Order: sequence, then structure tokens, then C-alpha cells
Amino acid sequence: MEKVVPNFFEELLIKQYGKEISENIILNLLKPKKVTLRVNTIKSNVDEIKEALIAENISFKNLRWYNDAFIIENAKEDILKELEIYKQGKIYLQNLSSMLPPIVLNPKPQENILDMAAAPGGKTTQLAALSQNKAYITACERNKIRGEKLKYNLEKQGASMVNVMLEDAASLSDFFSFDKILLDAPCSGSGTDNVFKSNFTLELIQKSSKTQEKLLRKALKILKPGGEMVYSTCSILKNENEKVIEKVLKDFKANLVQVDLDDEIECLPCAIKEAKVVAPNELFEGFFVAKIRKILC
Repeated sequence: MEKVVPNFFEELLIKQYGKEISENIILNLLKPKKVTLRVNTIKSNVDEIKEALIAENISFKNLRWYNDAFIIENAKEDILKELEIYKQGKIYLQNLSSMLPPIVLNPKPQENILDMAAAPGGKTTQLAALSQNKAYITACERNKIRGEKLKYNLEKQGASMVNVMLEDAASLSDFFSFDKILLDAPCSGSGTDNVFKSNFTLELIQKSSKTQEKLLRKALKILKPGGEMVYSTCSILKNENEKVIEKVLKDFKANLVQVDLDDEIECLPCAIKEAKVVAPNELFEGFFVAKIRKILC
């Protein structure tokens, strides 16, 4: 069956980006994604993974902006999942866009970090790896089944400094306090192939934006003064990104911090100059990333 984007989505895109950019977005959403992976530096290193891939005649490309990521050129996910390096948790299959929020957050050893919507654990395990498995990470997931998947991935990846809370992060006590927070918020998936699925509706976008606002308000309450957080979604719509941030930040003493991405990463126009909207293509899902710093009182 031919993939077609809903009319309401096309109208939203044209209103936000104009006809030419919107047509290009839709064309790129139709393209199949290349397989990309991240080296789990808790258990392995880039050289070991290169050797293992070469031994299996799997060709790959490196990225100049992230040494631990590979683009796989001649193998599908099911082939990679049969490799020992996958079974042993030495690699994690992950879209490149999904790797950006932990990089932008820049976790360090000994920091107290909250991952507010953590399952299935790709970004959580990346936070652990980037901090040399020495940051104190709290990972929230309200859904029990997804929480079990999160725990499985954390164990498989060797992320031993992560504490899982099976709780809605929006309901966390205001007595919590974190140095850094990652809020990869639940969203409509408008930057992904979710736009072709029956659950992608205007109601989903509206529901998502309410949840996002609630989570962002909680994040800014429990972020330490001087602390930093990243707000991200796999949506390319203002309703779930710029509008949510602009609405919430009016009520908090916090500033946006400039997000700088490599020139290799194509971006769409963004209403917030400090933030980035990553354009969907064969390597990247459409993605929004903003960084916020809470002002010292």
C-alpha cells in the first residue's frame, strides 16, 4: 500500500515551513532509513567494533561529529542483531537523531542526572557511556512493560549507575534536585514514519503538547539553579516544540542555550534561534533539540 501523509499534517507543514520545504520533508519521510549504530564504550571501543564489522564483511562509514557512531552501508538490522557484538551489548542500534540529545546535554562523572522518559533506554545508556559510567542517573518510565525493556537494556549495556523509577516523571516530588535533566518528551513522531500510521492524528499532537508542557514544567522545578537540561522530541511541529518552550519559560527563571550542530546535519527553519530542528532524510529522523539553563538565584 502506498504511503500517504494525512492532509492535516501537510497543511500544518505548509503553514510552518512553506510549500517547497514541506514537499521536501514529505519526500524524505518516505525514504527508508539507513541502519546506524553507536559503540557502547562501557563494554567496548571503536577499534574493536571496526574489526568485528570488517570480519563480517560489513561496510560502514564514520561520522566526524561523533566518533562512536557508524553508518552501516550493506547490512540490515536483523543481520546486525545476529552478531556477537550486538548480543553482548557492545553496540546499540540507534538513529543518529536520537544520539544528539545526550551529546548536547554533555553528562559528566559524579553529576546527578534525570532521564524523564527513558524507555527503551537508548539515550539513557548513551548518557551512561558519555559519563564513563560514573554519573548518577535516575531513569523514569511510567509504563511497566516499557520499564522492563529499559531495565533489560541497561543491564545488557552494563549501565550500572542507573536507578530505574517506574513512575510518571511529571508526578515526581518537587524535593528532587538534579544537576542535569534529559527530557526526550513523548510526542506525535511527526519527524518519523509514524506520520503514515493510523494513530497519527491531530488529537495526538494536541495531547502530546499538553503532556510535554507538564513534563517541562516539572523538569524546570527540579533542575538545580545553574543546572542545564535538554528538551527534545522526534517532532518537527511548532505545537510540540517552540510553542511549548515559549509558553513554559515565561514562568521560570531560565534561559535558552545555543545548540550547535555539525554542518553535516541538515536543519529546518526554527522559530527559536538557539534551538535546532533536524531535517528528516535517509540518515536522520526529524528531530527538535533545545538546551535550557536555569538561572542562579
